[in-house]
Amino acid sequence: MSALAAVPSDPELELLVPADDVADPVLSIVIPALNEALTIQDFIAWCTQGLEEAGVAGEILIVDSSTDATPQLAVAAGARVLRTPKRGLGRAYMDAIPYIRGDWIVMGDADCTYDFRRLAPFVERFQAGDEYAMGSRWKGSIEPGAMPRLHQYFGTPFTTWILNRLYSSRFSDIHCGMRGITKEALTRMDLQSQSWEYASEMVLKSVHMDLRTSEVPVSFFKDRDGRVSHHKRMGWFSPWQAAWINLRAMFIYGSQFFVFKPGLLLLALGLLITVPLAGGPIDLGPLTFSLYWEMLGLVLTLIGLTSVLMGAVAQVLFDYTGVAKARWSRILPYTRTVALAGGVFVAGIALIVPLLVSYLSHDYRLGQPTDVQNHLAVTGFTAILSGFLLFAFTLLLHGAMVATAATRGPAARGALDR
Repeated sequence: MSALAAVPSDPELELLVPADDVADPVLSIVIPALNEALTIQDFIAWCTQGLEEAGVAGEILIVDSSTDATPQLAVAAGARVLRTPKRGLGRAYMDAIPYIRGDWIVMGDADCTYDFRRLAPFVERFQAGDEYAMGSRWKGSIEPGAMPRLHQYFGTPFTTWILNRLYSSRFSDIHCGMRGITKEALTRMDLQSQSWEYASEMVLKSVHMDLRTSEVPVSFFKDRDGRVSHHKRMGWFSPWQAAWINLRAMFIYGSQFFVFKPGLLLLALGLLITVPLAGGPIDLGPLTFSLYWEMLGLVLTLIGLTSVLMGAVAQVLFDYTGVAKARWSRILPYTRTVALAGGVFVAGIALIVPLLVSYLSHDYRLGQPTDVQNHLAVTGFTAILSGFLLFAFTLLLHGAMVATAATRGPAARGALDR
């Protein structure tokens, strides 16, 4: 074997190349590995068989942080090995991107738990034009004993259900470790997660990016005798920690789900209470809607407006297609929105003037809660705060458009011209 020079920007990486290296691979099998000497040679043999049966030229790139003989065994079996420091599963894929030569990528584990002898279904999806092919053990097969019962019957189905609700997606197995993606899509995805949550980040961004996506049935086997899974090596708490950081990724990348739609509801309810009460109390049968109800409307309006505007910013931050940017540029164009915010702010001040006049003319005393000027003042404070929020979030929204345009391509930059 021979060693190629490391990428200048990261001298900690070293690429080992086998003697029978493939010249022009179409498919790259990219696999992080940590002390997998027990299975690595069989795994590479599976990959070689899978590539032959799929009828494509492919490379096997092992991203290795092992302290055992894994890298030497892998190179001897015909794989490229990228030696990296131990710094997380997600980081392994980030490190690998400059070394990936194929246009298509299949990811997975080196422990022979996923059947890489069946690569043809992934190749077929790529040939059909798919950019992201998600493996599914539920559509394939799970060998008895391969998954803890808690994971198989609760953890994975439940977190998959949550993600599908948050993102209106239809995945059946979001934690499947075997998945395919084009190199172009992976590069554009700009992964940030260093650890287990990279898997959820990929799924979530595939939705945000509106990638052409499909599911591929895969087979999942139990660990071989003598091998202990990484979760078991790290202790009983590891699966729970992995579940939490995956949920955290779902919530962060789906933050607009929690603020935008609920915000619209709260904003509508707040305005429905506040605006009619601007002229004074309203009696509906035995119920009197007083100044205190209007104050409740003020709170709901401000919470709702803040949530809607935060949701708009979140949509822009996670917009990879330019659709959200174009929509919000149309709904909240900078100049008109700033002018609107200023007008609302000034109108709010005008509504407070009657209360100020009454306060000064009554020896610095406020009138009764039922006085019209008090109701007008609450409406005025609502307008002042709403105008300020609209102005501040307009700056933030358009700042987010500018900040993300450089990394999201022509579609994102085009939205700024609207």
